[in-house]
Amino acid sequence: MRKYNGTESVECTAEEKAKHEEILAQDKVQADALEQSIADEQALKDSAKAKLIAGEALTEAEANTIVL
Repeated sequence: MRKYNGTESVECTAEEKAKHEEILAQDKVQADALEQSIADEQALKDSAKAKLIAGEALTEAEANTIVL
């Protein structure tokens, strides 16, 4: 991996490469968590909709997803 130091392109040190990989891994974890959160919220909305259609009682979490 290379970087630009202001005047020229130079090779990154092992520490810089390791830090870069660590940051990429953290970004992946955060992106996966966000994706899971969105999927969970959609599942909750789908459950609330199905219960409303069936005339069943909603949980508090499901009721909180309804936007009037």
